[in-house]
Amino acid sequence: MGGLQSGNGDESVVVPLWINGKEEFTSSTFDVTSPNTNETCWKSASATKEDALRAVKSAQAAFPSWSNTKPTVRRDILFKAADLLEAQAQENGGYMMTEIGADTGSAMHFIVPLAISMLRDIAARITSICGSMPVCQDTGTSAIVFKEPYGVTLGIVTWNGPYVFGIRSAATAIATGNTAILKASELTPRCYWAVGKAFHDAGLPAGVLNIISCKPEEAAGIANVMIEHPAVRHINFTGSTNTGRKVASVCAQNLKPCLMELGGKNSAIVLPDANLVKAIQQCIAGSFLNAGQICMSTDRIILHSEIAPAFLSGLKAALSSMPSDKPLPKVVSAASKARLDAVVAGAVSNGASILFGTLPGADASAQASSATFAPTIISEMKSDMPFWNEEAFGPVVGCMVVQSEDEAIAVANKSAYGLSASVFTQDLRRGLRIAKRLESGAVHINSMTVRDEPTLPFGGVKSSGWGRFNAAEGMEAFLTTKTVTWDG
Repeated sequence: MGGLQSGNGDESVVVPLWINGKEEFTSSTFDVTSPNTNETCWKSASATKEDALRAVKSAQAAFPSWSNTKPTVRRDILFKAADLLEAQAQENGGYMMTEIGADTGSAMHFIVPLAISMLRDIAARITSICGSMPVCQDTGTSAIVFKEPYGVTLGIVTWNGPYVFGIRSAATAIATGNTAILKASELTPRCYWAVGKAFHDAGLPAGVLNIISCKPEEAAGIANVMIEHPAVRHINFTGSTNTGRKVASVCAQNLKPCLMELGGKNSAIVLPDANLVKAIQQCIAGSFLNAGQICMSTDRIILHSEIAPAFLSGLKAALSSMPSDKPLPKVVSAASKARLDAVVAGAVSNGASILFGTLPGADASAQASSATFAPTIISEMKSDMPFWNEEAFGPVVGCMVVQSEDEAIAVANKSAYGLSASVFTQDLRRGLRIAKRLESGAVHINSMTVRDEPTLPFGGVKSSGWGRFNAAEGMEAFLTTKTVTWDG
């Protein structure tokens, strides 16, 4: 398959599946539409349920051998895959820019390098996996606790950060001795194909990693048939909370452990002693990076009344001073744009005001691309407004003014979600005190809500999911525990 840097794509390309170490083309395909043009950029092979079951059987057959490979063998393959991804970074970033309309900064300076860094971190941890030898209560009795792979793992992954999601799901699984299947998003099949190619070229044995894509209308059935297969022992899901509920329900019915990384409605709290210049910069970045299409994006800015006028004025001035020739963000599809138009219009009809941006349809230039959406700040939000409580997943953020620190914490916690949060204050003790009170998987003091590093455990609470990716906690999530005792 030829490489692309960005742009319209090539309709003659068909993205294959990866099953049992081989690229596979199917009789059925689906179109992949680029938001840059609202036209087909290429096609993808569409897996059937039979293809999915072949992927499971391939992973099942590969597991006995792979689970017994030496840690250094696994480590070296992952390091080589990272080197290959790095060598192909420009090409791989181009796939992401084409498939979801990502800007150069988001693709080339955030998602792609973060995925490579994650892969190297995971590889470096492989040789440190070990069990323990607790002391038993009875004299003459000894015990050893083993950490073992589950077997075949299934990763169901979404589109907005494909290289990161593909690496942390697949690489963590195979690093810990499991074999893996990735059910890729139909919006980014070529990005996930590129992940599979890097592992294949690095020498990963056939069947250890399988990657399939399918038509969106067939996705639920194909995911379910894999979850229900007896050989699949562990599932991890990254995506929306609504879809996560469905996946978790099937896992529960089949008594399968699952790791859930779901949506967020993330708050940034700005206190009276905050450095407003930094807070403004970080809130802009957190709201609009990757067109706001990150589960950690800043959806809500909670402002103490003492600094609210200065912050809002500075926020508007900072956005207004951006170069007029800078391209507007593109969201993933025309349908996503229409949804965001309705979100903004609904907030205004409920009494909110647009601090920066325009009402949907008011700016003809914003219609140049069907997926273009101008950064939008909504002020005068109220806690009962739908926008304040529902994940936007686009370059739109709402602002609310509160009277106290306690009120700010209560407003932030009055959410079904709990993925990421920010607190802006120059008093570290105050920031830490607030961080402990916030119901969130992560809290970042004096930086934006978007923060994902290989050494930091990542995941949420409440409707943002459970379990953790990254670091030692992420490795642990893909291992099961076996206790062995002996007398004598």
